[in-house]
Amino acid sequence: MLKRILLSGFIFLFFSYLHAQEKYVLNGSVSDSSNGESMIGAVIFIKELKLGAATNAYGYYSLTLPKGTYTVSASYVGFEPKVQTIEMNGDHKLDITLTEQKLETQEVIVTAERKDAQVKNMEMGTTKLEMKTISSIPPLLGEVDIIRSIQFLPGVTTVSEGSSGFNVRGGAIEQNLVLLDEAPVYNTSHLFGFFSVFNPDAVKDVKLSKAAIAANYGGRLSSVLDVRMKEGNLKKLGVQGGIGVIFSRLTIEAPIKKDKASFIIAGRRSYADALFKPFLQSQFKDAKLYFYDLTMKTNWIVNPNNHLYLSAYLGRDAFGFPGALFSWGNTTTSLRWNHLFSSKLFMNTTAYYSKYDYKLEFGENKEEDSFVWNANIQNTSLKTDLTWYLNSKNTITFGGQAIYYAFTPSDAIGVSKGKKTDISLPKQFAAENAVYVANEQKITPRFNVQYGLRISFFNYLGIGTSYEYVGEAGNYQRRPISSKEYGSFETIKSYINPEPRIALNYSLSENSSVKLSYNRMAQYIHLISNTVSSVPIDVYVPSTNNLKPQLSDQYSAGYFRNFEILGGFETSAEVFYKDMYNQLDYIDGADLRFNKFIEGEIIPGKGRAYGLELYVKKTAGRFTGWVSYTLSKTERQVNGINRSNWYPTKFDRRHSLSVVGIYNLTKRWNLGSTFTFGSGTPFTFQDQKFQIQGYTNYIISNDARNNLRMPAYHRLDFSATLKSKDKVRESKIFKNYTWELVLGIYNVYGRRNAFAILARQNIDNAAISEASKFSLFGSPIPAFTYNFKF
Repeated sequence: MLKRILLSGFIFLFFSYLHAQEKYVLNGSVSDSSNGESMIGAVIFIKELKLGAATNAYGYYSLTLPKGTYTVSASYVGFEPKVQTIEMNGDHKLDITLTEQKLETQEVIVTAERKDAQVKNMEMGTTKLEMKTISSIPPLLGEVDIIRSIQFLPGVTTVSEGSSGFNVRGGAIEQNLVLLDEAPVYNTSHLFGFFSVFNPDAVKDVKLSKAAIAANYGGRLSSVLDVRMKEGNLKKLGVQGGIGVIFSRLTIEAPIKKDKASFIIAGRRSYADALFKPFLQSQFKDAKLYFYDLTMKTNWIVNPNNHLYLSAYLGRDAFGFPGALFSWGNTTTSLRWNHLFSSKLFMNTTAYYSKYDYKLEFGENKEEDSFVWNANIQNTSLKTDLTWYLNSKNTITFGGQAIYYAFTPSDAIGVSKGKKTDISLPKQFAAENAVYVANEQKITPRFNVQYGLRISFFNYLGIGTSYEYVGEAGNYQRRPISSKEYGSFETIKSYINPEPRIALNYSLSENSSVKLSYNRMAQYIHLISNTVSSVPIDVYVPSTNNLKPQLSDQYSAGYFRNFEILGGFETSAEVFYKDMYNQLDYIDGADLRFNKFIEGEIIPGKGRAYGLELYVKKTAGRFTGWVSYTLSKTERQVNGINRSNWYPTKFDRRHSLSVVGIYNLTKRWNLGSTFTFGSGTPFTFQDQKFQIQGYTNYIISNDARNNLRMPAYHRLDFSATLKSKDKVRESKIFKNYTWELVLGIYNVYGRRNAFAILARQNIDNAAISEASKFSLFGSPIPAFTYNFKF
């Protein structure tokens, strides 16, 4: 009997093995036929099996199929689908190129995904925006901007009119991981927040993840903004640019060797200082107010199994006048290597360097009276991500990352009457490492699950000094009671955090699904700032023996439904709840600059955020756009602050509504309009006063934090774009030359939204106190930009 069972088992395994051998791998890449750019999220679909896959961030796909003959279709919204028949009697490599659709009346496509993507995929709290869509949103001063565009999405807010920083689901601005070709960017603003560092002419893909964040991402609590640059035209020379009222742009891309290697270089430079110079008084004739940036990338297809990319960004702002200069900027470099070990195993290895620095100078005579302050954060990293397309039901990702940090919080020298004073703070060093593994598994045709675990390790390193403070942190200054010195690369304090991730997708029908997700995230760096918007003098510090890592647990649930009416609608409703730990606040009157014992003035607390997000998006047709609404609440509880009760954070917006409409009036005319409304953000107002020797002093009663709210924010913008004919000139130099003229009006009905509200004495009667509102814009602002391409 036992022999029969063993024999039956052997026969079953043998035939199962033979059956497994009858399965083969279809793999390859999808690219744009006009320029060779890889296509992220293109869909490969097998008609007979009703089985499909989307290309990854490098345009690669892999499917495991039984032996047989199949109809394979490749599609990407805005491009002509390609259908072909293949015979699977062995592993098959199929590289596909797609051609852009030529329509009588061009349609603006809101997303590059397949129609059922939001229903079928594992992602929730995730939005992808094409540059075609971003370019159709009414611009500020004639210029489109990526950061400003994502602020129209549900769950994303900003705290003020002139800020390009953003807050996601109750998180602070530093809790967003912003990546440019996988290198982190620490300050995304130009011109004090009116524009971001991303040149739209050099960007290919933008993806924001607020929930169900993949295990390969870490180091921040709230979101991941993944910006991917174009790779450079592999087919021919391409030039494009624009001339606007604030700055001009120029981008050049071309093959180094056709179909093998290419480059792209894009530059921008503002000229506000030159425009305003004739109107400035003589003492301000040499004033500086400008920014520039340079974005570069090369890619080299070494062979079918190896692909190299080299990306770089350099950007700088300067604001100053005789005797004072303020400048800041980012530098990033990333080198990536794609390698195919086999048709089922894909690897991407990235080495990057990132630096954010700023400089503040005062004094015309550097030797007699001056002040110079430099600060920066630098990090170097090596990471490897592997994707194993195990079979048609399991896709496994795994890898690791190592990051080395160097922080310079203050390198400052003051000179008074020839005497120098060094008020610099010591540098700080740290290492962050992580490993992860995850699997996306199709349990049944209706039920999919993605689960993973990331384990992060952090070491606060010497050279450095650790301090021990007396007592529990509260709203009072603490002084160190002891200190200890550490040598180079010696561990001062270490932390380890497991970060589990899970996401579930159950399809109710072909057009609807429900999704659930849980994320634990850990963040080991902290922003020391008592402002809520992204400002140039942001100071970052590592977790130490006194500053513990920030942690968050986020729970999300959502219902997703597509409607095939009027060209197609995507709708979703998501709820979320997030607990946050070791959130930083400061004692009243805290000294955040040049303070050796800043840790004694920081109070850790906990936070929570919860809300509802509604989203309706029209995806095709002459009229497209979306409406998003968020109802949320964000609070903190810190020992000794607000009598230790919960209080709203400065970026808490109870209601947030955005409406985006894009209409293709004719083949040449495109109209766009946006409306945004948000509840006023909280702020701390000095609600009591007392007088000493005739001077009025304002104080806050009851130790309240964020005791009042700004007036509600709302704004309407409008733009009109006139495009040239398909070809307006044919010559050897200007072949296929096209242009467009963008006319825009920012703040159409002249709303004076509050930037700040301050207490002051009445000018006519000092006994009367009043609130004063400061606004950046109080009238409509027209602008234009001329864009060209050949």
